[in-house]
Amino acid sequence: MGTRCANSISCIKDLSGRFMPGLRGEFSGRKIDGPSFAVSIALPKVLGEKTDSEKRIFVDLSTQHLWSYEGPQLVFDFPVSTGKWYPTPTGDFNIWIKLRFTRMEGGNTALGTYYNLPNVPFTMFFYNADYPKTLGYGLHGAYWHNNFGHPMSHGCVNISVENAERLYAWAQPQTTDNSTYATEINPGTRITIFGTTPAE
Repeated sequence: MGTRCANSISCIKDLSGRFMPGLRGEFSGRKIDGPSFAVSIALPKVLGEKTDSEKRIFVDLSTQHLWSYEGPQLVFDFPVSTGKWYPTPTGDFNIWIKLRFTRMEGGNTALGTYYNLPNVPFTMFFYNADYPKTLGYGLHGAYWHNNFGHPMSHGCVNISVENAERLYAWAQPQTTDNSTYATEINPGTRITIFGTTPAE
């Protein structure tokens, strides 16, 4: 059972999904400019018309890869980065909220793992009975590295910004604003995470 918030400092505080301009970030001792590209990205349009029960996302920790399906049809297939400094949970989950942007902060300065990342794009927080919503695990775009296919996160699933935007547009709940909660009539897509993260 998960007991540590995935973003141990910020956790889940701001669910507005708003872009916050002019912010700088930090990742493992390296200063990073916040994403200026995000200002011009239009809200994505929902690509699929099938029901959520036919949409599934699979993440294999062993191969650091994600696949998504509508029924038997493969829709997306790309590398990701999962937990290096803290494990990504395994099991079946559902997306409970989608945020256009959010801040993520955690890690440890003394260990060189501190991060403070403004405007993390296309975040899809997920949960199940063992990992409740308050723990803040999610799929999201990562603008601070380009090492997809290798563990790089503190527990979330990092995706290239381009692939995260496409997945965000496709996955349920259907998105019409900066912040969209899953509901009974607009449920969240199911995510299955399996395998063992390789030691690197």
